[in-house]
Amino acid sequence: MAFKNTYLEGIFNKVCARNANEPEFHQAVEEVLKSLEPVVEKRPDIVKAGVIERIVEPERQILFRVSWVNDKGEVQVNRGFRIQYNSAIGPYKGGLRLHPSVNASILKFLGFEQTFKNSLTGLPIGGGKGGSDFDPKGKSDLEIMRFCQSFMTELAKHIGPDTDVPAGDIGTGAREIGYMYGQYKRLQNEFTGILTGKGLTYGGSLARTEATGYGLCYFTEKMLNDNNDSFKGKVVVISGSGNVAINAAVKATQFGAKVIALSDSGGYIVDNNGVNIDVINQIKLVERLRISEYAKRVPGSTYTENCHGIWSVKCDIALPCATQNELDKASADTLVGNGVIAVGEGANMPSTPEAIDVFINNGILFGPAKAANAGGVATSALEMAQNSARLSWTFEEVDARLKDIMTNIYKNSAKAAKEYGAEGNLVIGANIAGFLKVAEAMMAQGVAY
Repeated sequence: MAFKNTYLEGIFNKVCARNANEPEFHQAVEEVLKSLEPVVEKRPDIVKAGVIERIVEPERQILFRVSWVNDKGEVQVNRGFRIQYNSAIGPYKGGLRLHPSVNASILKFLGFEQTFKNSLTGLPIGGGKGGSDFDPKGKSDLEIMRFCQSFMTELAKHIGPDTDVPAGDIGTGAREIGYMYGQYKRLQNEFTGILTGKGLTYGGSLARTEATGYGLCYFTEKMLNDNNDSFKGKVVVISGSGNVAINAAVKATQFGAKVIALSDSGGYIVDNNGVNIDVINQIKLVERLRISEYAKRVPGSTYTENCHGIWSVKCDIALPCATQNELDKASADTLVGNGVIAVGEGANMPSTPEAIDVFINNGILFGPAKAANAGGVATSALEMAQNSARLSWTFEEVDARLKDIMTNIYKNSAKAAKEYGAEGNLVIGANIAGFLKVAEAMMAQGVAY
């Protein structure tokens, strides 16, 4: 869909020219700018202040070398990144991704999205993202420790509890966060809430592990409820089999649904009796094996190579929780043809623009990532609050706050969509609601921001 507003089209064209060969970043910016067309018409003060020109440019981009030694005594070199995208409403907040695909385009798109996602939570956190092209797969614990220590030695110069508080992401779990935190503490000689996703023995929060997956289901359930429906009795397909996907499966099952499929980068499993979460946990989180192992252990289940094929499995609710652009137009057409009624994004930007158009044009309930998967960063902010106050809340307390936050994100997104002439379109609603809070803060603080 072409731009209707020449002012926004001009900004987008400049973004593409200044950030050549960064398709993921272009895609994220284009989606948001198109959503802001009604805002530009109603709010000339935002245009006059140059907020949109400023908000498409990160405040700071940090690129550094990460040298470490493998178990063979060989020197290895990776690239480290931190994109400190926008601090108008609070310290930069966003994960550290460790994956061979990591580059400036992906991290800028994630930081851009994170800015609006964090705004939607209602908590005082800005947007950021970082990581490295280091691949933890196949590495020993000692190799991962050496990498994390080297990575943090440089990153520590640029972060702080009131400046930038990174978290985990793909490839960065409790083990990696622990190694990074230990190195930061050694360097700075202080015990602060500098990272979130920490272990419970040193400042972590109960419910943080479950938060993104649970939050996705709280948002999706509210979206269904608002349309006189629910998870109860529904068949659910979830892509991925990491932390987000597994916990989304747990909560969807608690809501009365039957989760029948999960995937990893190699392929997907189908269990029409309902996926056994205990077996999945053992395979993926304990033994760190491929999901194909599930079909060997659970009679009646099947494994199929090619993870994209998971969207051919007939379901009522689809929850893409793997990676960006995993769900394309052809997959969306297949889901719609098979009778899907709702799609909630658990990963960051997992649906292509063409796929999103298919869902919206066919009246499918659609929860966009920046709203639906905000539970993780929301609970990270709750972890920051507990660290600052030297307190530890119960699982029930954190979970109740998470549910309230996700409910409010849904309500605010739906309200903004209606107010700006796009009732029912949560993509537009989430973009506008997230943008307006950041825009108001930027204008209040002057052109420096």
